[in-house]
Amino acid sequence: MMEFLISHTSVVFQPGFDSPYYSGINPYALGFAMYCDIRRICEHPTEEDRYWFPDLAGSDWLSSIKFAMSSFKDESFILQYLSPKVIRDLKLFSIMDDDQKDDLLVPAIHDENGYRIIRETLAAQYNLGNREPNIQIWSIDRRGDRSLTLRHQQHDRKPLGDSTEEVLKHLHRLWGFDIHLETLQGDQVMKVHHVPPKGDHGEIDRGRLDMGAIHL
Repeated sequence: MMEFLISHTSVVFQPGFDSPYYSGINPYALGFAMYCDIRRICEHPTEEDRYWFPDLAGSDWLSSIKFAMSSFKDESFILQYLSPKVIRDLKLFSIMDDDQKDDLLVPAIHDENGYRIIRETLAAQYNLGNREPNIQIWSIDRRGDRSLTLRHQQHDRKPLGDSTEEVLKHLHRLWGFDIHLETLQGDQVMKVHHVPPKGDHGEIDRGRLDMGAIHL
């Protein structure tokens, strides 16, 4: 029993924000806290719980947890069930780091509007569409040089990773003809990669914008 308790406690432990060995929110700690909170809301709801979760408050806790486990992915689970109490208990807040501004902005604290922003921001961090680059085939020059053009739609001005060139080289080996990758922010082309290289094409680096939910 003691071995299980030690192992369980280690898995669901949330290190502090200044921990030298762990950075960010432990997803196991977050999930465990939220499932415990679902049971609390079902069995001992407060007025705040009834306001935020009118269908959950006072319901059967076991069936509610089974429904939550089977019906939601990570990001939708957070959007549906992250409560103000868990936000307060984990000391979560939102901070915006915009490379085009000199100061950090705290757009969400512990009030009604802040709870919603924190919940949406934290859920976005678990959304695969926000974490992985959106790259799609744009065109193929079938009647010309047979080059393949890809388009990368930036999310929050985040650049592609360091492995971009190697991935494009591998794609070039598979395709057998020139590869072009255009990075767009909205409708504006911000950066262009060519394999094989075609010299300087006026590449522009516009920086990035990050907003995330963190804890103290």
